[in-house]
Amino acid sequence: MSLNPQARWHTFSSQDEINQAALQRILKAADEAIAKYGDFLIVLAGGSTPKAVYQLLAKADADWSKWHVYHNDDRCLPVDHVERNSKMAREAWLDHVAIPPSQIHDIPAELGNVAGAKAYAETLKGVRTFDLVILGLGEDGHTASLFPGQVVDNSADAVPVYNSPKPPADRITISQQRLNNTHEVMFLVTGAGKQEAVDHWRNGVAIPATLIQSPNGVDVYCFGVTLK
Repeated sequence: MSLNPQARWHTFSSQDEINQAALQRILKAADEAIAKYGDFLIVLAGGSTPKAVYQLLAKADADWSKWHVYHNDDRCLPVDHVERNSKMAREAWLDHVAIPPSQIHDIPAELGNVAGAKAYAETLKGVRTFDLVILGLGEDGHTASLFPGQVVDNSADAVPVYNSPKPPADRITISQQRLNNTHEVMFLVTGAGKQEAVDHWRNGVAIPATLIQSPNGVDVYCFGVTLK
């Protein structure tokens, strides 16, 4: 199936509205995947907007035993560092539901970007197409840890990131190619600071976020930006 570069834009009038819409989208994707494949493979984003959605998921009713959780990127910091995406997701959601620990796949970024990426690529080896990838959008247009001006590395399913323009410099990201190997993509974009990146995206400027596509297109959930 050829990739469909079409992005579908959805605007919401409040933070609560976008959070609820994202929650329902995730739960629906889970139900559909479990019915079709017997399990649900979700890739999480970091950031404040996803955190609010994860807090809602912590109170949701779902067949948690069938969920498999991955992260699209993480920072090379100690496991318990406040800026680790895995720590945020566990505290907001994963520690509060009955997903088997063996089905929560944190990126071992504490090993450093090279060793950690190699280990996570092994974790992803043989894993089927993801069901839903959740992504954010940086003010510079980056997503996951795919940054402007950096070479796109698709040499493995998880790759090291050097010289990130945002500290820490060393990170690990799932590669563009592997993120695209998914049935659905949902971007969560909130705040006026993202306006320029959204304008670039909608005007056809090549920003890293536009590298992420799926055969079923991409849905961009927006609050606090204007679609021009």
